[in-house]
Amino acid sequence: MAAAAARRGGIHMPTKDRFGCCDQPPANNPLWGGPGFSRRRFFRLAGLGITGYYFRRIANPPEVRAAARVAVQGTARNCIFLFMVGAPSHVDTFDLKEGTWLPADFAPTSYGEIRFPQGLLPNTANNLKRLAIVRSVQAWAAVHGLAQTWVQIARNPSAALGKIAPNVGAVVALEKDSATAVLPGFVSLNASPVGSGYLSSRYAPFAVTPRMAGLPLSTHPDGQGRFQARLELLGALDGGLRTDSPLGSPADDMGTFYEEARGLMYNAQVDAAFKFSADDHTRYGASSFGDACILARNLLKSNLGTRFIQIQLGGWDNHQNIYLPNGGIYPRARNLDQALGPLLEDMDSAPGVAPGKTLLDETLVVIMGEFGRTVGDTNSQNGRDHYLQQFAAFAGGGIRGGRLIGQTDPTGAYIVDAGWDRNRPVRPEDIAATVYSALGIDWTTDRYDDPFKRGFEYVPFAATENAYGPVAALFQ
Repeated sequence: MAAAAARRGGIHMPTKDRFGCCDQPPANNPLWGGPGFSRRRFFRLAGLGITGYYFRRIANPPEVRAAARVAVQGTARNCIFLFMVGAPSHVDTFDLKEGTWLPADFAPTSYGEIRFPQGLLPNTANNLKRLAIVRSVQAWAAVHGLAQTWVQIARNPSAALGKIAPNVGAVVALEKDSATAVLPGFVSLNASPVGSGYLSSRYAPFAVTPRMAGLPLSTHPDGQGRFQARLELLGALDGGLRTDSPLGSPADDMGTFYEEARGLMYNAQVDAAFKFSADDHTRYGASSFGDACILARNLLKSNLGTRFIQIQLGGWDNHQNIYLPNGGIYPRARNLDQALGPLLEDMDSAPGVAPGKTLLDETLVVIMGEFGRTVGDTNSQNGRDHYLQQFAAFAGGGIRGGRLIGQTDPTGAYIVDAGWDRNRPVRPEDIAATVYSALGIDWTTDRYDDPFKRGFEYVPFAATENAYGPVAALFQ
């Protein structure tokens, strides 16, 4: 009865498979994986993290996989990952669907093939020529914590290796590590992201809350001379204990923290990179998210070693009153829009490292949440609930903007055209592979330094046929 009512309302309800999971699409939607995530399906996927690993090694031994290298794009030096935590409604933003529910002030406008809410996101609309929007993205889970972690580590968090998996940014920091780097390779702004996992703490995110005055606690109240004397005394007292310590990695990590913290102090270049003006603060929307975008721009312009920046903008969990004037989706959409436009424009006018390249040419910008929100009319509380269908938008880093990849049905419920060579939904693992490929990193890399000694792939199952991989259509 509920399904019939939903069909009358224009929403297609999937059928259940023999496992009782919402996995089967309507006959005309072969790419859809279901809008729900049942407990039984959860354990099936968790099991794949163990049994799938065993059979993968038999079918594709490590020595073969190590010899078969893949072709990477290598079009970017850096990545800015704008993580819209709480899950923005895809059908109100980057996969706009129009119906009686849509407020008039969204002002839907056509920009070539892109139908976009110009009234909600005006600065973003002006930058659509720089954006490629992937509308065929689907999450694996519609639970905030699980899905947020899944996006950051590119694998099932409940699987064995999910417990030790590093953030994609930590892998980038490892792969792009340089002896001349002054700043950490992975910087996190306004967020508490997944860390470096089993990798060295050197590649953990350096978490900062932006301030116009610059990096806090980077000077000693009694002056540099006093600080240097106390640092030398500390080295004399316990320096030897941190060299070949029987405590192992915890002692090594503490030594790393000392070295990196010292490198950030009394450094004019670092000080300049972390400061920004009141004019920029206003131009980027006078918000903490805008300040983070300014700081991301500055850190990459400084070219002091930061290669991956994760910025978080929360507040998208609009179960109630999503269209409430000055509430609901509006404040977060305004934060995103007022900062994204200037960020793209400033980076596009700043010179890159390579001759003839801009900073935007050399920086892949990714915008996405952990999942999407229910489609069609709003729920009984005038909001939208959790839903697997979502979007990801890309700019810079060698992608070709001003276009769409993938299409959904008129309600945004199902994928009708995947829009890329693997002809299936784009998953978080594919997003990670796209980031790695753009940065010139082999996403099929399999490391054997993990605690289990079972092999840690940057993207799981990436070396198998038609498995996870980059969305190459972004670069074509």
